[in-house]
Amino acid sequence: MDKSILGRISDIQHFSIHDGPGIRSSVFLKGCNLRCLWCHNPENILSRGQELSFVPSRCIFCGYCFRACPNGCHSIVNNEHKIDWDKCTRCGRCATECYSKALTVVGRTISAQEVVDEISRDEIFYETSGGGITLSGGEPMLQPEFVKNILALCKQRGIHTALETCAVYDYGKLDGIRENVDLFLVDYKATGAQAYKECTGADNHFVLENLQKLHDDGFNVLIRCPIIPGKNDTPEHFKKIAELTRTYPNFIGAELLPYHRLGVSKIDRFGLDNQLPHREFVTPDKDTVRRWVDTVRRYGGRLVNED
Repeated sequence: MDKSILGRISDIQHFSIHDGPGIRSSVFLKGCNLRCLWCHNPENILSRGQELSFVPSRCIFCGYCFRACPNGCHSIVNNEHKIDWDKCTRCGRCATECYSKALTVVGRTISAQEVVDEISRDEIFYETSGGGITLSGGEPMLQPEFVKNILALCKQRGIHTALETCAVYDYGKLDGIRENVDLFLVDYKATGAQAYKECTGADNHFVLENLQKLHDDGFNVLIRCPIIPGKNDTPEHFKKIAELTRTYPNFIGAELLPYHRLGVSKIDRFGLDNQLPHREFVTPDKDTVRRWVDTVRRYGGRLVNED
């Protein structure tokens, strides 16, 4: 075990209640091997160490960022502060001079030990709620050694561990890792090879193979299913979700995750419009989500959704 091994993260979110049981600390790792059209965390897709965040409404037009930027990325156009993102190298110099925090740097390089030291401050909440740490992203398994050491350190402290993953990789990549994972949160994004390719840019066969192997090896798995109106809210997809929960009876079940627009605002905030494929979809209302849940259950699916 190498406590000093370094990895790239965008954030550690404390008091998280949506990424596994109880109160958790969610660690968001940089880098992803998918390009989902609806990505909710686009700041984690690229593996570079940091991103520049710009919130125009906070800008007070002090001009310090103009002087700090080595590439002349900042300008005023029609009384609006603009950034030429094609020139921007995300060096963060402008952010260090931004008094109003309109410009901030998101992302850092950190050691496995530093991650565990930070999340261990929340151990009292884990103990009282049955929570723990969740490694998310991006795709955590693009940094396997970093993940391996974080999980091993957590298990030494008796901290419950969860790994959220797209599972688009060879099962052998989990060697030395899966033994320290208490819960796998496996994303299942679309049904059928063509649909999966259109939605994510990747092949889906690894996902199905890894679900089978995780079940056969006796691991705890929750299948997480983002549902995007007009993209994968189809009878075929709902039937397959239900089928997976029936085929793998030892899994916890599945969870439907309705689309939200957060990723769209982040695309603008981080200047990723020209770097990542993305689309905006309609946010479903409660009645629509209720119909989705009822449909999967009608097909015999086991869902953890309350609605």
